[in-house]
Amino acid sequence: MWYLCVFYHRLLDYRRPEVESLADLFATEEINCEGSSLVEWRLPEKHHIDSPFHFVSLPSEDIARKIANRSLLVKGIYELWGQGTDYEELEKAIKEYPKDRKLPYLTEDSTFKIIVDSFGKVISSEEQNERIRGFTYIPFKGRVNLKRPDHKFWLMETDDYGSNNGLPPVVQKTIFFGREVGAANRSLLPTYQLKSRKYLGPTAMDAEMAFLMANQGHAGPGKLVYDPFVGTGSILVAAAHFGAMTMGADIDIRVVRDGRGPNCNVWTNFEQYNLPEPVGLLRADNNLPPWRPGLKEMFDAIICDPPYGVRAGGRKSGGRKLLKGAVGPYTVPDTKREGHIPSTAPYSLAECVHDLLDLSAKMLVMGGRLVYFYPVSREDNVMDNIKYPEHPCFKLISSCEQILSSRYSRHLLTMVKVRVYTKEMEEMARERHEEFKENHAKWLEEGSLHSAVFESNEGIKLDRDSKPKYRGKYV
Repeated sequence: MWYLCVFYHRLLDYRRPEVESLADLFATEEINCEGSSLVEWRLPEKHHIDSPFHFVSLPSEDIARKIANRSLLVKGIYELWGQGTDYEELEKAIKEYPKDRKLPYLTEDSTFKIIVDSFGKVISSEEQNERIRGFTYIPFKGRVNLKRPDHKFWLMETDDYGSNNGLPPVVQKTIFFGREVGAANRSLLPTYQLKSRKYLGPTAMDAEMAFLMANQGHAGPGKLVYDPFVGTGSILVAAAHFGAMTMGADIDIRVVRDGRGPNCNVWTNFEQYNLPEPVGLLRADNNLPPWRPGLKEMFDAIICDPPYGVRAGGRKSGGRKLLKGAVGPYTVPDTKREGHIPSTAPYSLAECVHDLLDLSAKMLVMGGRLVYFYPVSREDNVMDNIKYPEHPCFKLISSCEQILSSRYSRHLLTMVKVRVYTKEMEEMARERHEEFKENHAKWLEEGSLHSAVFESNEGIKLDRDSKPKYRGKYV
């Protein structure tokens, strides 16, 4: 069935992939099929792709409700009873909507509420009441209940505005009326906002983005989610909220062991929200994983934000002298083991991502998901030829851009494991890695992205009138 899906007007590139990911999750649970293949999209007539209004075809109303209740970017999903460019056209469409679809929600023993909403304009209380009184042609027999109605109906308007107000251009006024199937729980973000969290670091993941990543990774009961760059645990907190078991690792022992004291560390973040503690937090190096030989396919999802050198650079074990062969491997004396901080050396982005893909190919179950951020320089020659890291065991199903500055953005990549890890796959992955490094050597080198982001603006002239206030992608 087709539904009207109304999005919050933010993180535009992430909206459809999140719905598709959740559809895949719930459809697999309920009807044992590929949910994403059952999702279809189309736009209302004369609407821009960045409009908050989209039509979506979903397997069932129950799945639609679950998607709306869990999504971060869906404002609501509605059974559309009618739409039009004016109220006469809307009335005609509602009257033509099948009676057998409407009557179960208009009975005497039910309660209802009509909510008036708008996008890009403000409707006063008097105007809202006037519009509600105009629905006398709908045979409501139940009582009005403004606090806890059995059924909610929404009247939503857009106006025929241009692009100068910062919103996607709409050519024609549109009015929608429909029954609410499911709505977002917006109390989630205020509860988990970073400013109220006990233990934070300089690169702590924003709460909204962490929950989006957890949705892309299908975090849920019975799933084991791993973050190899755990830091202060923001991503694992989001995964634990959805019922997943969690596990993390970090190369800095001071992060996973000490924090800022016994009452301010990764564990206290889970205690703060009454969430199950991680199965374990390891001091481990992504470049030299600690897993015993033969161990494989133990994680349902690997969700992380690798260090790419803008705010914090990646590190790997060994130290510069050891890696260059100037000194040999050493053993830490027993008298110095307590409190010992192992030596580390710079860890390039290309090497880090290759190791992450190799680890994920080994340790993810078949059908498991790898979700991670990948930085992209917004120079013309890079943006025009974006090529993401590849691995023969994985299929890329979505990439979502978040623009962070005029010079760089980060893309959330979601990959699904589709092949078993073998020696042949390992060799194919190594060859692709070498090819990838050759094609991206310019800005993947250590420090290159940091230099590009923070280089001087001297000589760059910005014409503030050359672009409209709306910065979306026009079609």
